[in-house]
Amino acid sequence: MWFFYALIPCLLVDGVAILPAPQNLSVHSTNMKHLLMWSPVVVPGEIIHYFVEYQGEYESLYMSHIWIPSSWGSPTEDPECDITDDITATVPYNLRVRASLGSQTSAWSTLQHPFNRNSTILTPPVMEVTKDGFHLVIKLEDLGPQFEFLVAYWRREPGAKEHVKVVRSRGIPVHLETMEPGVPYCVKVQTLVKAIGRHSPFSQVECVRVQENNQFTTEVNQLQKGRGGTLCHSCAVF
Repeated sequence: MWFFYALIPCLLVDGVAILPAPQNLSVHSTNMKHLLMWSPVVVPGEIIHYFVEYQGEYESLYMSHIWIPSSWGSPTEDPECDITDDITATVPYNLRVRASLGSQTSAWSTLQHPFNRNSTILTPPVMEVTKDGFHLVIKLEDLGPQFEFLVAYWRREPGAKEHVKVVRSRGIPVHLETMEPGVPYCVKVQTLVKAIGRHSPFSQVECVRVQENNQFTTEVNQLQKGRGGTLCHSCAVF
């Protein structure tokens, strides 16, 4: 009997078992997808449910007693909650979690530092460079309605001008240029999110060429000599 109770990580206060609160709260955010995670509360043989609540900037400043249940993580059996739909503005959000087992509930655990979506990690989209006849075509990963993409492309030859196009279509092939047979054309792309005023690094450069017989070849440039950095300072999107 003593061994059984030793396995249950509950505190005893005046002989009453108290469910411990979740620990180690953190937010993992990539490409505007936000996931709140925490260490699970373990009670052998039992399923723990978790409740997630948040405060936006207004609640935090003027209505600190108001907490809003998460639309996806309240309740959940997993030690994580997708809070993407709860984070609708570029302001600090307070987040908290508590555990529940039957009639027992733990104290709330609060994220140590408020989360702001402008801290999300932005990555270049997956891109596919193809052809339609002699037309250079690019298809980009659909990351959602908040995303635009800055596509830079050029003929790979000395003194060639780099062209820039802002692409808003999601998952739909976009024509960039008509290719001259035998001449390599290169493409790179970065992600833009106006809602947070940020952009990702550029992708690797991918170069393609089409021959007179309409055969198509591709290659990836590991070194982007003279083509690195960002073009956003000259981009009208921001």
